[in-house]
Amino acid sequence: MVADSSESGLASARGDGVGVGGRNAGSVRRRPKNRKAQIVRVAARAFSERGYHPVGVDEIAAEVGISGPALYRHFTNKYALLVAAAQNGAQLLLDAARSAENPGADPEAALTALIKTLSEHTIEVRREGGLYRWERRYLEPEDRRRIRVIYAELHDTLESAIAALRPETDPADVAVLGTGMLGAIGSITLHRTTLSTARLIDLLQDICWSIVRTELPPAPGAPAPEAGMRGLPLSSKREQLLIEAIRIFGRQGYHESSIEEIGAAVGINASSVYRYFPSKSELLAAAFHRTGERVAIANSEALSEASSRADAALRIADRFARLTFAMPEILPVYYAEFSNLPAAEQHKLRAVQRQNVLEWANLLDGDQAEARFRVHAAIAEVVDVGRGLRFDRRPESLARVHTLMRAVLLGGESPA
Repeated sequence: MVADSSESGLASARGDGVGVGGRNAGSVRRRPKNRKAQIVRVAARAFSERGYHPVGVDEIAAEVGISGPALYRHFTNKYALLVAAAQNGAQLLLDAARSAENPGADPEAALTALIKTLSEHTIEVRREGGLYRWERRYLEPEDRRRIRVIYAELHDTLESAIAALRPETDPADVAVLGTGMLGAIGSITLHRTTLSTARLIDLLQDICWSIVRTELPPAPGAPAPEAGMRGLPLSSKREQLLIEAIRIFGRQGYHESSIEEIGAAVGINASSVYRYFPSKSELLAAAFHRTGERVAIANSEALSEASSRADAALRIADRFARLTFAMPEILPVYYAEFSNLPAAEQHKLRAVQRQNVLEWANLLDGDQAEARFRVHAAIAEVVDVGRGLRFDRRPESLARVHTLMRAVLLGGESPA
């Protein structure tokens, strides 16, 4: 379902972007009936791959094969396109889940069919499927609330199937397992590693069933206290700026953040910020490098302490979760702001990101392409389940996330 949007007052008798002068009635090209849906899908793919702000309406129109004015007959502005793309993506996923429902089926068979259907749909929309995960930052509260209702219905559908299979499981645990499964399936939108559709569906089934069978450690007993200040404050203004930039970019997005705001967060004016970073893009590049360095250091520490390859993979998982929970804004920056970097920096930092994933994946047994899918699925557990837990840093919450990461990475294996 696509959100309704106001139509432009332009004459709608013309074909999209095609003039009528000199043509007879028999040569008139009519607008395809699915034009609006086509525009929405192209926009979703562009926003998902490059981010909302860098993409222009004219680019979307050109990809569809129409003019900018023709596109405005369907959508009043680019924001209306973002809302439609996000809402449509959520609705199609919910529709896919509902199409797999079979109330009279055996619970195991019903859940298998649901996982398969969700996997097939996500593979089909892989290039645009990551839109809501990162670009929701740019949605107005009311639009976000409306789309969140659709995702809540999706979660209810999956959780009902899990509860039918595990009726004794606490509903809060069922919700965490459902979030973990949807995160694992959706993780294929985070990267471009390739597998045949049949192998990928089998792999996602295996990962999801590992999650379903997981026994989660107990949840914290009381609401998480407000996080207080921990450790000594940073004395370096450059480091302070870097930390605050990551937080602000992560919460608001690069284009919605200003140098003035970042400087104010550390008590200096904009002109003083430029003494440390020549431009906002340099600050973003430094944030990427810092994040990559932290992940690389975590990998090295895990390898130096591990007793086996599987143990090393789990130690990396533990460090990655703790790093993310300590600064949840770090992943939206690390995964969703590449298009705002100069091309040379994009290439360099993609290589760093890829190397960190490969080092982790190389610790897993079996096919290495499948291992990379497992690593990205483990990362998605931190992002999606972490959001559900509000990135509560207490050991009990981190243990629940780590248990899911272990299931995703090792399946039924135990580290030696």
